[in-house]
Amino acid sequence: MTVDIRLALPAEYDAAGELTVEAYTHDGFVRGDYARTLRAAADRAAKAELWVAADATGLLGTVTYCPRGSVYREIGLDDEGEFRMLGVAGRARGLGIGTALTERCIERTRELGLARLVMSSADYMTTAHRIYERLGFVRLPSRDWSPIAGVDLYAFALDL
Repeated sequence: MTVDIRLALPAEYDAAGELTVEAYTHDGFVRGDYARTLRAAADRAAKAELWVAADATGLLGTVTYCPRGSVYREIGLDDEGEFRMLGVAGRARGLGIGTALTERCIERTRELGLARLVMSSADYMTTAHRIYERLGFVRLPSRDWSPIAGVDLYAFALDL
């Protein structure tokens, strides 16, 4: 299978939003009105970078890369890249799509000449934590935070 990691095309924004909602809902990770944010792929493409993994059958996954100045940044400092809302379609799980999208974020951070890549992940997203740790990310407890009651986000960082 040939997978292309690239910026989403405008015609794919709706599908990318639905894929992200589906991925988070599948695992029970949608809390409060977060589905609206996950679904807003066109807004993420306009105010950040919306990357997709695709093959001949369609979209397999998506991630939002939040460069300096993006309103989607949550914990990134000026010399850091940040990504969030990584989601993989159910049919593509276990194929390395999440790893490939994370690696694209690492490369994007290097392209921008930044020293570190950071991200937040809910404390219960343990499968994702294993991927990040395997890629060399370490916990950054000093930046852990909670956007709403009952959702605790762990910060992770990768020094480049």
